[in-house]
Amino acid sequence: MRILDRVKQNLSIAVDTLRAGKVRSALTILGVVIGVATVMAMAAIVSGIREQIVHTIEIAGPTTFYVVRYFSNTPINPDRLPRDVRIRPDLVPEEAERVATLPEIGYAAIWAQTFGRVEYAGARTQQMTFMAADDRFTEIQGGGLAEGRWFTKSELKSGTAVAVIDQDVVHRLFGQMDPIDRTVRLAGRPVKVIGIYVAPENIFAPQGQQIAAIVPYRFADHQFHIDKVNGLFIAVKPKPGVTVGEAQDAVTVALREMRSLRPGERNSFDMITQDQILDTFNKLTGVFFLVMIVLSGVALMVGGIGVMAIMMVSVTSRTREIGVRKALGATNQDILMQFLVEASTLTGLGGMIGIIVGLGFGKIATLAMSIDATPPLGLTLLAVAVSVGIGIAFGLLPAMRAARLDPIEALRYE
Repeated sequence: MRILDRVKQNLSIAVDTLRAGKVRSALTILGVVIGVATVMAMAAIVSGIREQIVHTIEIAGPTTFYVVRYFSNTPINPDRLPRDVRIRPDLVPEEAERVATLPEIGYAAIWAQTFGRVEYAGARTQQMTFMAADDRFTEIQGGGLAEGRWFTKSELKSGTAVAVIDQDVVHRLFGQMDPIDRTVRLAGRPVKVIGIYVAPENIFAPQGQQIAAIVPYRFADHQFHIDKVNGLFIAVKPKPGVTVGEAQDAVTVALREMRSLRPGERNSFDMITQDQILDTFNKLTGVFFLVMIVLSGVALMVGGIGVMAIMMVSVTSRTREIGVRKALGATNQDILMQFLVEASTLTGLGGMIGIIVGLGFGKIATLAMSIDATPPLGLTLLAVAVSVGIGIAFGLLPAMRAARLDPIEALRYE
């Protein structure tokens, strides 16, 4: 109880000190606020993006996987391909057709991704993503049709210039007009709108990366430039009851036969599972988050040094007060605790302000990116603990100096 009373008394002294020097206290905790706010904002953003990617993977199904020419954690420059990539042949529709006939496979089709603007009657969007796929697109990507229809078999086979346009793009270009059977331009090519696509709720789609239109693969192959290293793949979904491993083994055998690969030769293609996609994202965001932690650590260090400097000044300016307290019976331990509590109060307050500011910025950023983020509770508690710890660590030297003051000399101090 005595210790608790001492802590309460020292907290009261610390609060009175903060009130007496508001500007000085604010400047002291600014570094702590910046450091903690940076960590919290980045944590909220990364957490929100990860939740949306996991949600997107759940839409596609955990068993869906993709065959690609070459798997890399980062996009490869198509104009400067490494030798390992150059010697690999491009994926072709015939390979997707062969995979689709396997008894283990429920769905397989070649898809492509390209970029451009959607234009209509002088209005146009920013650079957006076009997907080249088929009429079963929503089985993998999710979502559905708000109006219109998907491609017919003849349109897919001939590569007819038709498109299913995203609902948001329709609202932007057409307003209240019905877009069905109207002609828009995708990256300068005229196509007829046959349907309106509604993306699944909360799908990970930052502005500029959402799917603006879906067109038949053969049309895209004839009319657009497709990056066949980074933007071409075969989407594969096993039949119910077939594991991802069994399906991948069957696909591997079929593609090796088609490419006439001899036993012992390496595969000239790669496969990506949903777990690999999530793992790649975690690695990329992990590095990014580590950089933010380091930068935030520097800000916290600066804030801690500021706390120590201000506390040193505070000890000097309050030498007489310390002498009076010691003359009235305060021990060295009492003085030590007084200044440690004062430093911890400064940084703890800075930590709480930093948490509020960081979560606020994180919320604004995630709303701008159209993703839903859950505040990282564990990191919030850790941020408070770290900020208080900084106060104790950097306040220790000034507190020890104050505790060692001779009461007689302190009382004589002017």
